[in-house]
Amino acid sequence: MRITVTGAAGQLGSQLMARATVRGLPACGYTSAEMDITDLYAVRSGIEPGDVVLNCAAFTAVDKAESDADAAFGVNETGARIVAQACAERGARLVHVSTDYVFGGDATEPYETDARTAPATVYGASKLAGERAVHEVLPTAHVVRTAWVYAARDGDFVATMLRLERERDHVDVVTDQVGSPTYAGDLADALLDLAQQPDAPPLLHATNAGQASWFDLARAAFEGVGADPQRVRPTTSAAFVRPAPRPAYSVLSDRAWNAAGLPPLRDWREGLAAALAARDRSPG
Repeated sequence: MRITVTGAAGQLGSQLMARATVRGLPACGYTSAEMDITDLYAVRSGIEPGDVVLNCAAFTAVDKAESDADAAFGVNETGARIVAQACAERGARLVHVSTDYVFGGDATEPYETDARTAPATVYGASKLAGERAVHEVLPTAHVVRTAWVYAARDGDFVATMLRLERERDHVDVVTDQVGSPTYAGDLADALLDLAQQPDAPPLLHATNAGQASWFDLARAAFEGVGADPQRVRPTTSAAFVRPAPRPAYSVLSDRAWNAAGLPPLRDWREGLAAALAARDRSPG
């Protein structure tokens, strides 16, 4: 079994490549520059029969999508369909990564895989369209929704909080958006577990366990590097108006994942500690 990763230079894709190597799994990664997933010929040429393709390539600029829907749907729907088509033609399995943004964000308990979808943003609508396109072309594909992914590097939320900890006396962070912070390394391991279990359900959720607000995550990040968490001050979403509204509630249920016999993901605080430790070990 060869692991083939699209979007291999991204937050999740780079973790997949590294962890496949640690596991001794043959892996081939394509950055977005090396493989345009909207080009069927290019995608087909990069896939071998028997591959397990982990599609991490996506248009993830949530705010930009509001003013450039064509670009978002081009990658997240058309690109997803083309990857699924190429996998079907080449006899490869597909694991396609999706998002909590397919839901309305107004729930009060974790979203199950069969909960009603109601995206409130162009990004969410494009990712939902991609899920449907994948299963229309390749019903055996695994679509995995996740949420609040970070690696504590390259300007993600945790990395930004750590930068602001060095630059400012105080940081204001919202308390009225709740989700399941998910370390990209833990998600990568989970997807590699799934890659080796072809009989798993076609729709799954995978996040670190537990839930937190962005405020909680920021305070935990400060605490994790020995800074005073009281320097993170609570505020609300009204203080940070953006083109695309953020879901107030993005907790995804792990019920289907656990029922499939897949290894459960650890608590988000443990994941954060691992991310910070990995960051400390990395050069620069």
